[in-house]
Amino acid sequence: MSNYKLLGVGTNAKTIKGDGSEYLTAILYMTPWKVMVEGKAFNSCPMAEQANCIDACLYTAGRGAFNNVQAARMRKTEWFYRDKTGFMRQLIDDIQKFKTYCEKRDIQPCVRLNGTTDIRWENIRPYGLNIFEMFRSVQFYDYTKISNRKTKHIPNYHLTWSYSGANVQYADKLQDALDNGMNAAVVFRKEYKLPEWRGINVTDGDKDDLRFLDPNNSIVALYAKGKAKRDTTGFVVDI
Repeated sequence: MSNYKLLGVGTNAKTIKGDGSEYLTAILYMTPWKVMVEGKAFNSCPMAEQANCIDACLYTAGRGAFNNVQAARMRKTEWFYRDKTGFMRQLIDDIQKFKTYCEKRDIQPCVRLNGTTDIRWENIRPYGLNIFEMFRSVQFYDYTKISNRKTKHIPNYHLTWSYSGANVQYADKLQDALDNGMNAAVVFRKEYKLPEWRGINVTDGDKDDLRFLDPNNSIVALYAKGKAKRDTTGFVVDI
């Protein structure tokens, strides 16, 4: 497989479940929430504070718990904010390599740009086009906490809104997210086995990571991982 400077392929347990004969997923992992780059503060997860999910962030799950992995993600984040043009040039190169690799094997290339961030990639246009317009045959998908992102018109970008009950004002955005064409992911303390949650159909989000295959207007049930297992803020839902 090609050597990628920004993307990770086959490094996430959930995407591996979906990486079979039909789909292969590449993920961009960077540092979430607030970072300092050359004396300036940047926020890669603008709704994290309101959703109260900082301590329970999946950034600490799996390989993300290792210091060397976090250091690599920080280097990518610093590059993004210090030299966005150069970063985007490298990202385009990585995606093109990944796309070529998949096409040679008759596999659908899938990319998650916000593995651990919540950046509005639809607004970044390094050459007059955003990344989704540059790679129309690639399926992009992400989780987001921004319920009003306007991406319904982008056919190859699927968003799943991440619910949190830790803040009433944030939790009330559930219907906004559904109205904007997103499903809603809910992190449960224990495995959720009921067919509905708050009157909305539930689908199992832990069987794979291919969120764009989920039925429309669904609650995507996830099981708490990493530090989220000990969360008491309300981000993780008890049943």
